[in-house]
Amino acid sequence: MTSRLAIPTSSRPQRPCRLRALVAAAALLVAHPAQAQQRPLVTEDPETIGAGRVLLEAGIDTTREVPYPASGLTGNLLRAPVVGVSIGLSSIAELQIDGGFWNRLTITDRRAAPLSAMVTATGDTTSDVEDVVVATKVRVIAEGTGRPGLAFRFATKLPNASNESGLGLDTTDVHAALLLAKTVQSVRVVGNVGLGILGDPARGDAQNDVLLYGLSFARAVSSAAEVVGEVAGRVHTQEGEAPPGTGTQGMFRFGARYTRGLLRLDGGLLVGLTSRDPSLGLTVGFTYVFDAFRVP
Repeated sequence: MTSRLAIPTSSRPQRPCRLRALVAAAALLVAHPAQAQQRPLVTEDPETIGAGRVLLEAGIDTTREVPYPASGLTGNLLRAPVVGVSIGLSSIAELQIDGGFWNRLTITDRRAAPLSAMVTATGDTTSDVEDVVVATKVRVIAEGTGRPGLAFRFATKLPNASNESGLGLDTTDVHAALLLAKTVQSVRVVGNVGLGILGDPARGDAQNDVLLYGLSFARAVSSAAEVVGEVAGRVHTQEGEAPPGTGTQGMFRFGARYTRGLLRLDGGLLVGLTSRDPSLGLTVGFTYVFDAFRVP
């Protein structure tokens, strides 16, 4: 497997082949534990973390002018912390649990909306937990010299955030996506495409099917540092207006990651691509992985 943190060919000094091989092997060992995860990005890499490993990630996001079409609220959002746990079930499969303990919206605007009458927040702030996403990722084809890696991911979003806070939809959503990735020299490119089945928060007997997409890159600038970026979101594909909170959305992310041993630090800039997205945001966080148990 080629590492995303491979040292660019142009920056390698001319040394004996055996020494270059040892350096490359060491870089692979350092990079591999966090290779399958992608903070501060959201495009999913098809590589898994490995059997018996547990990956922990956490971060803080702050975004401005975040719209909530279902509740009619708009404001500046603080998510702290955003957490994720991935458990390596085998060499090709992992279980993922993602969510957040506290979301706080500083309200800058209120408008009439389908669920605005249910919002109980009367001041200039509202807060709630974040919806939890439970997912399974299975690698189908390992990356090779002439082929990309391929995996399938199935995820369910649970309705933990309430519509009374104005931050939740009280709907259960299902996502299914194909994940592909290929490393070429010092650049790793990852692509996702799939289907999202989103519940209609205003009607219990309706749903909205959307196209999910993601395209990211990671460019190694040294054996420990990367520059990363992506465009990811969803597209409303059906006729007519989308149910509130389920329309087309997209986000551009650009940032950097630094790996030291089993710890990876990251930071990034977020820019919304539609009127349904935050205008601007920042994120910082870390990823840590360790061997937790033995898989027979």
